[in-house]
Amino acid sequence: MRRAILVVSFALLGSLVQVESSQAQTPAAPSFVPVPDNAILSSNVTGLGIYNSANQKVGEIKDVVIESGRLAGYVLSVGGFLGIGTRHVVVAPAGLIISYDPKAKGWRAKIDATKEQLKAAPAFLYEDRWAR
Repeated sequence: MRRAILVVSFALLGSLVQVESSQAQTPAAPSFVPVPDNAILSSNVTGLGIYNSANQKVGEIKDVVIESGRLAGYVLSVGGFLGIGTRHVVVAPAGLIISYDPKAKGWRAKIDATKEQLKAAPAFLYEDRWAR
């Protein structure tokens, strides 16, 4: 009898855990917001060349990292030529300055790093859950 009660108890506990975890993944009702004038769209960021303080191109923004709905980093493509020998590294959002140049009518990204520093940074690999 005790064994039957334990089995039923664990079964009920398991179903409660399932309900709780599925409720945690339910999105909130959408709220609609205007896009601020100082905002940038991800489509403007990906593919954007990155320049250092010497105005040398040191890489390109390959991707954005979003965690819990917030920007967590930029995946940069560094080194290589025509895709051969290219490495990917991730920098914190504060590590890049992205601004709009009204004269050039385009976006520009700046970083305070050399090509060598970026090449020496820990690599990010597009594998497992991030595989393309």
